Amino acid sequence: MIKVGIVDDHAIVRTGLRQFLGEHVDLRVTGEANNGREALELARSGEVDVLLMDLSMPEHGGIDALQAIKARFPDLAVLILSGFPEAQYATQLMRHGASGYLNKECAPEEIVEAIRVVARGRRYISPAVAELLADNALGDADKPAHEALSERELQVFLRLAKGETVGAIAEGMFLSVKTVSTYRSRVLEKLKLASNSDLTYYALKNGLIQ
Repeated sequence: MIKVGIVDDHAIVRTGLRQFLGEHVDLRVTGEANNGREALELARSGEVDVLLMDLSMPEHGGIDALQAIKARFPDLAVLILSGFPEAQYATQLMRHGASGYLNKECAPEEIVEAIRVVARGRRYISPAVAELLADNALGDADKPAHEALSERELQVFLRLAKGETVGAIAEGMFLSVKTVSTYRSRVLEKLKLASNSDLTYYALKNGLIQ
């Protein structure tokens, strides 16, 4: 029996996944969470073999939660199920410990297959992610500028693009205001932009925020 924890800030999504996964005799949903903080508590409970986790959530989104969970529970399988296309985050998250990355537009049975694969300690590589990994290995010269950002820089960038203040970001990420300001400066330099409004426009244009 594979014990699954569902992490998504939309109750209707959690309900749908719980009902669907419950139709499979080898899967059992043993916990739910609606943000990154609760996801960490779910991992700490020891009652899950696989965390099926969304990326975009309030109070520590999936990126923060993944880092925190893998730092404390490196053997726990975390399968990302996100509305964002694979091209935006998949390879970066897999480098940081995600066991797999699925787009929410995938077929439901693919979720089940992926859960079974990662529960065995393997990584689930969808065809779309496999293509991305191959492109990265070959060195894709046409990568968008934001793919050159570090994990922390990307997190700060996305929060700024959504309109968060430096102070709020510092509190949410447990960093000093000075550190966040440094990340902001690096992001602006790497993206060749001048202001927070430029960051928002860039993020919207590239489909990084909705």
